[in-house]
Order: sequence, then C-alpha cells, then structure tokens
Amino acid sequence: MAESDWDTVTVLRKKGPTAAQAKSKQAITAAQRRGEDIETTKKWSAGQNKQHLVTKNTAKLDRETEELHHERVPLEVGKVIQQGRQEKGMTQKDLATKINEKPQVIADYESGKAIPNNQVMGKIERVIGRKLRGKDIGQPLEAKPKTK
Repeated sequence: MAESDWDTVTVLRKKGPTAAQAKSKQAITAAQRRGEDIETTKKWSAGQNKQHLVTKNTAKLDRETEELHHERVPLEVGKVIQQGRQEKGMTQKDLATKINEKPQVIADYESGKAIPNNQVMGKIERVIGRKLRGKDIGQPLEAKPKTK
C-alpha cells in the first residue's frame, strides 16, 4: 500500500468529441487551424424523400399511346360455360365446388371479366364436358383413353 500515491491522478483515456461535435463548424475550423486533414464528402440526395421522384421516363410514359391491359376470357367462352353448366343442371356454386374454386370465379368467367387461367379452364372443361380453349370452342370434349 506504500506504492499508492493518493495525490497523483492518472488519466487513462480521454474521450474524443462526439459525432455531432466533430461535425460542427467550430470543430472543423479548429482542426483546420491545427493543420489536420479534413475529409468532406457530399452525400447524394441525403435527407430527401427520393422515393416519389419524377424521372425522365415519366414524360416518355405519358406520351405512350398503347393501352396495356390483360386479356380477358372471351364472352363466347362464358356462354359455353353457362350452357354446359345448365345442361348438367348445376348452379355456379355447384360448379365452383366441383372444381375447388370460389363461386365468384365462375361468375367472372361467365361474364367475361376473368383473366384466363389454364388450370381453371381445364377443370371447367372436364366438369362440363366441352372445350373452352383452342379453335373448336364449345365442341364436346373427347375422353382420352387412359394408358398405364
């Protein structure tokens, strides 16, 4: 205990300036006076909401005249579905239940509002027994022999 000198103070580490203090105008000028190297970088679009920026392509898109939309099921196919369903004595809900779809899907197909999906069309074809795709829409569906 004789080695301990209670009057001597040893500073192990001095805290440097915080990030906000180091970036202040005062700190920068003090560093320049001392001759230290100062690195400045300009952050591009920092602190701005560039998410909704109007780009050069916006005008090009505005000038575009072609209407872009999804192809819908033709009304002819809707009529065939409706006729085939009524011949089998089924409601839209019955048909939807048989093909594991919602009744709204059948209503959309019959009214021509649906975007054609080959899986759904294939299921409907098998249940009502009529072709819905290709050239011969409305023709009876030929049962292909199962081969093992």
